[in-house]
Amino acid sequence: MNNRLFPAFGVLVVDDEAAWLRSISLTLERFAGINNVHACQDSRQVMEIISQHDIGIVLLDLTMPNLSGEELLTRISESHPEIVTIIISGMNQVEKAVECMKLGAFDYFVKTVEEQRLLSGINRAIRMVELQRENQEMGKSLVSVGLRNPEVFKDIVTVDPAMHAVFAYVEAVAKSPQPLMIRGESGVGKELLAKAAHVLSGCQGPLVAVNVAGVDDNVFADTLFGHVRGAYTGAEQPRRGMIEEAADGTLFLDEIGDLSMQSQVKLLRLLQEGEYFPLGSDRPKRMRARVIVATHADLASKEANGQFRRDLYYRLRTHCVEIAPLRRRKGDLRVLMEHFAAEAARSLGKPRLAISREVLMALSSYAFPGNVRELRSMVYDAVSVAREKVLPLETFLKAMGESVVEQLPAAPTQDSANVFNSFERLPTFGDVAEMLVDEALKRGGGNQTIAARLLGISQPALSKRLKMRRQI
Repeated sequence: MNNRLFPAFGVLVVDDEAAWLRSISLTLERFAGINNVHACQDSRQVMEIISQHDIGIVLLDLTMPNLSGEELLTRISESHPEIVTIIISGMNQVEKAVECMKLGAFDYFVKTVEEQRLLSGINRAIRMVELQRENQEMGKSLVSVGLRNPEVFKDIVTVDPAMHAVFAYVEAVAKSPQPLMIRGESGVGKELLAKAAHVLSGCQGPLVAVNVAGVDDNVFADTLFGHVRGAYTGAEQPRRGMIEEAADGTLFLDEIGDLSMQSQVKLLRLLQEGEYFPLGSDRPKRMRARVIVATHADLASKEANGQFRRDLYYRLRTHCVEIAPLRRRKGDLRVLMEHFAAEAARSLGKPRLAISREVLMALSSYAFPGNVRELRSMVYDAVSVAREKVLPLETFLKAMGESVVEQLPAAPTQDSANVFNSFERLPTFGDVAEMLVDEALKRGGGNQTIAARLLGISQPALSKRLKMRRQI
């Protein structure tokens, strides 16, 4: 059973008619999922209720005995300007509506107006209050020194300042009901960051992860929304969708950039309306899950090229962070290797192995297309085959293959300056070879194996050349 209160703050309904109070409370819960409702029939008790409870929105009738709605509106605006007040009156008077707006009302509705219009107005007010509170919370978090909950990020091993800035941002927006987008290449740890955001959100429900890459529209709808019995051929039993499985928790949609255009429309409606229809059903269900999405794709480019809906893109990136690839945070290499080496040693029942300077030098020139995930696999493999007390360099060099040299700038084109243009006398082939050897040894930290890889020759060939140099 769902006991989560929505919204997180209270909605106070004030009217002297008990029947209408019951009616509006039921309508709010049944059709908008709003169950954090406080009802007040005596206008004289309103200010006391506000002082005792976390009230974000007040739905206020104008015509009441004792304190009128207009007088209450003035008091609320003066004492609690952060509270959004909506007038719901039995009178359809333009002059009165304008007067209430001047006194600080957010909106004005007539009781006999179309129900859906009233609910839409209340939902707009809820979103506005949520954003105001998020901005306040974010401001407090970002100006504070250090993380308030560093233990939540313990699974993400890093000493990189940019990564700690990402942690601070996620901590600031974690309780927001708005979507969070995590961008980054494959293997950087997007799911780990999503797990941290879920823990920080305080949601009591589970984190439900769904990889939507390559999923067609029908499978996407069935996976997320579920279906009722008989929805399609073979649907002999009803099935709960992932949205319902994630109730009171977090729905994590990975590889969102690969979603088809048809599925993008369904996801947009879900985020806009906060409700969905299981396949084969004509009764909507309210979504009770925070949405986190992740992508390795450049969604801005996809949106510009018409491959991703603009409205969905901007809704998803309400809160957005990017995890830098490992090649841009080489300062994490040693701590990550130490962490994975210890982890692998425990897993394989081996003693902990040391990390040599040569291994670090070799890895520091590698681009890591698979990022942290690739480094972890390398370390596990090295620990598995190690026969000495240090991680074997040869295992890493084999894993890196021909990509050991970090991607260098493109070779000069015919139109660009030739490197020898400034030479008054061209060097001989021997001179150039000697310069290349010296530079490779310098970049490889004096290690001949690494220098040979950088030059594209074998280590014995380099050793032979160095020996000949010494004999001259």
